[in-house]
Amino acid sequence: MLDLLSNAIVSGLLLGGFYSAVAVGLAISFGMLEISNLAHPAFVMLGSFIAYTTNAAWRLDPIVTGILAAPLFFVFGSLLYRLYYVSFEQHGRDQLRGLAFFFGVLFITEVSLVLVFGVDYRLVETFYSTTSFSVGWVGVPLRLLVPFIASLVMLFGLQLVLDRTFLGRAIKAVAQDQLALRLMAADPVRIKRIAFGLSIATTSIAGALLIIIAPVEPSVGRDYIGRVFAICILGGMTSLPGTLLAGLILGVAESITSTFYGPSWSPAVSFGFLLLVLAVRPSGLFGR
Repeated sequence: MLDLLSNAIVSGLLLGGFYSAVAVGLAISFGMLEISNLAHPAFVMLGSFIAYTTNAAWRLDPIVTGILAAPLFFVFGSLLYRLYYVSFEQHGRDQLRGLAFFFGVLFITEVSLVLVFGVDYRLVETFYSTTSFSVGWVGVPLRLLVPFIASLVMLFGLQLVLDRTFLGRAIKAVAQDQLALRLMAADPVRIKRIAFGLSIATTSIAGALLIIIAPVEPSVGRDYIGRVFAICILGGMTSLPGTLLAGLILGVAESITSTFYGPSWSPAVSFGFLLLVLAVRPSGLFGR
C-alpha cells in the first residue's frame, strides 16, 4: 500500500507540473487579460502535432520543436487577438460573443487537425520515452520527469519576465487600470496583443510536452478545457506560482484517485477540489 501511494504521489506531482504548463497561458489570457480563450487546449494539440511531424520526419526532439515553433505561435496569437479586438473589444461587446468566437476557433483548429492527421493516435520517439529509474520503491519515468523540468523552466522564465521587466508589469496591470497604464506611456491594446501572443506561444511548448507524456489525437484537447480553467481559477487567476501549485494539487489528486479507484473518477475529484476552494476562498489560493 505504501509503495502504491508513494508512486501515485510522485507521478501526480510530475503530471501536475505538466498541467501547470498547459494552464499558464490561460492564466495570462483569462486571468490577466480577461479573455476567455476556449480554444487554448486546441492550440496545445496543434503544438503536439507539429512536434510529432518534426519528430517523425527528422527525429527532432519535441521540446526543441516546441521552442522553435513558439515565435510562430506568438505571431499567430497576436494576429488572433487583433481579430478578436476588432470584432469584439473595440465595440464593447459582451464576453458571451467572445466565447462563441473562441469556440469557433476551437472547432476550426480541431477539424483541421482531423483532416490532416486523421483520428488515429500519434506518438513521438525519444531516448527517454521508455526510460525510468528508481529511488527506493518509487519509480520515476523520464517521460514524466523531462516535461516536469521543462514546465518549471518555462514558468520560472515567465515569472521573471512578469516581475523584472516593464512589459511584464504592464501585462499584469492592463486588466486593472488601463488609464494608469496610458499615463505610463503604454498602449493597453498593444500590451494585450503582446500578452495574448505570449499566452499562445506557451501552447507550442505545452503541446510538445503533452505528446512526450502520452499519444495524442485531435480531440484529446477537449479533456483539458475544464481542467485548465479549474487550475487557473484554483491558482488565483493571475498568479503563476498559484497556477503551479494548483496543477500539482490536481495532478496528485488525479493520480491517487486513478491508482486506488480508477481513472474515470479523476475528473470528479479534481473539480471537487475546485468547488471546495471556491466555497472557502473564492479568489483562489493566491488570489487577492
